[in-house]
Amino acid sequence: MVITTVSVLLSLFVLSEVNYPSLSPQSQQAVFGALGLALVFLRADGHRKLNSLIAFGIVLTFAFILIQNQPVFSETWIDGRSLGERAGQEASIDYIFGLIILLIVLEATRRTIGNTLPILAILFIAYAAWGPYAPDWLFPHRGYGWDRIVSQTVLHSQGVFGIAMRVILTYVFLFVLFGAVLEKTGATDFIIGFATNLFRRRKAAPAKVAVISSGLMGSLSGSAVANTATTGTFTIPLMRSAGFKREHAAGIEAAASSGGALVPPIMGTGAYMMLEIVDPPVTYLQIITSAVIPAVLYYASLLLIVHLQDTDTQAEDAERADVALSRPAGFLFATAFATLILFLIIGFTPFRAVSLSLLFVVIQSAFHPSTRLRARDFLVIASRASAAGVPLIAAAACVGVIIGVVTLTGVGARLPGVIVPLAQSNLALGLILLMVSTIILGMGLPSAVCYLLMATLVGPILDELGLVPLAAHLFIFYFGMMSMVTPPVALAAYTASSIAESGIMTSGLAAFRFALVGFALPYCFVLNPELLLLSSEGGSPAATDVLATIALTAAGIVPLAAAVTGRFTQALSVSHRIALFVSSGFLMFARSTPNAWIAAGIGAILSTAILIVLTLTRRSD
Repeated sequence: MVITTVSVLLSLFVLSEVNYPSLSPQSQQAVFGALGLALVFLRADGHRKLNSLIAFGIVLTFAFILIQNQPVFSETWIDGRSLGERAGQEASIDYIFGLIILLIVLEATRRTIGNTLPILAILFIAYAAWGPYAPDWLFPHRGYGWDRIVSQTVLHSQGVFGIAMRVILTYVFLFVLFGAVLEKTGATDFIIGFATNLFRRRKAAPAKVAVISSGLMGSLSGSAVANTATTGTFTIPLMRSAGFKREHAAGIEAAASSGGALVPPIMGTGAYMMLEIVDPPVTYLQIITSAVIPAVLYYASLLLIVHLQDTDTQAEDAERADVALSRPAGFLFATAFATLILFLIIGFTPFRAVSLSLLFVVIQSAFHPSTRLRARDFLVIASRASAAGVPLIAAAACVGVIIGVVTLTGVGARLPGVIVPLAQSNLALGLILLMVSTIILGMGLPSAVCYLLMATLVGPILDELGLVPLAAHLFIFYFGMMSMVTPPVALAAYTASSIAESGIMTSGLAAFRFALVGFALPYCFVLNPELLLLSSEGGSPAATDVLATIALTAAGIVPLAAAVTGRFTQALSVSHRIALFVSSGFLMFARSTPNAWIAAGIGAILSTAILIVLTLTRRSD
């Protein structure tokens, strides 16, 4: 009952405070963080009394931040000044509460998403404290005392209560709640049923169901691991029954789930963070519009790959029976997305748009018994939303610590001095360095968290590379997602392997191979922003340029899919696969070369020649 009560309070607080704010930003985040982090310990297994005591302590410590910032409590302010007004002149009690909050954040993050992010935060704190002793390549600085570190990372608006927590509060949690409502009404079950019926009479139908359903579900959750764990329990056994190898079934599900956050209109959490970070500012509608074509190309590639992928048996999918679809759930799903897009188009902010769409869904659900939400259902919805949102709250608070240190030490401004000269002399090398850095940082971190860290660290670099700002930020975001399927730490693939009972590394390598187009597309759109419906200056591109770029990129996906699977009209030799990889590169990157149509012609001729050879060989056999 305590967990349910706190979960309901969290959902109600977000709905009310985001739409009708009554608290200052830092006070909002203090209440939000208190409820979210308290749930981390209330949900923990074992030592119930101790965890409950810690949860109560969290509420008290975060209440201190609320009280010392909110004018209604001005009589309790230390020295008669708010916490913000005494910045740089904090009292001892301020530092004590700040240090407690810092320790709580690190432990809550460890409990929810593992050791990687807390260890990274501790390393940054150590760097802030012992900067004078850092080697030259690690950007030494004069060093800061613990009072200054606690002040910067916790007590003010550039740390725990900063941009990361603000994004989760203002945008992300509402969409998590939105997804929980759709799930409870049966609208998400409709997604899987619809995909099943759509592909039931086609080759590799179960794998195509996995691709479509995981893409749609992933857009709601934004978590590759959570998406794999939920849809994978249905799709992986389905693929196995159709004859797919265990590691292939795991790899397909992981690749499809990892791309979910690339799918508009929700895009997990990345789009909302871009609203706060991209400079010059962009609108939410601009972000999701730019993301449409790359998302379509990514999933088109996956569909083609699973179509070509050979299976262990000759299982026949054509005999599969239709899955009964709930029309009320289907209408509810359509209403949810249609109203969300409509409100965004007519100019509502993202949080107001999703709030209104949520209201429409709840009202419409009442008109049919199969979708109607009862009082106890709202308790379940709040519990599910909090279960999905709490790890994000903890991660955002921990990322805030890192951002606070980056701001304090100035390392974010010094890093570009090393990378920019390299990138200016060789843009491709600079982009590769950004890719590798993002993937390494993303191993073990949620993709949105990885994006936020990278955007903070290398944000100044992006402004000096001569790239369209939104394209550069999407480049980082894509590789944050691709880290989920990049061995040796491919979390989505490892989750899928546990369901498929396949080898961890073989599943990770399969996922990496199937998601290969996801590693090529960011280079395509950062060099050819027409794929994002942007010109090279960031404005509106010519329609002919857009169509030509889409056509060449789509054409390049076909030989790439064949090379990845090792099949076209028949099994391919190693030489054929290499040639197809080369022809794919010529086609996909033709528009980036000085002689675009010559490069495109070489790619087209090479692909066609291989196809003719394979066709003639097959006939002679």
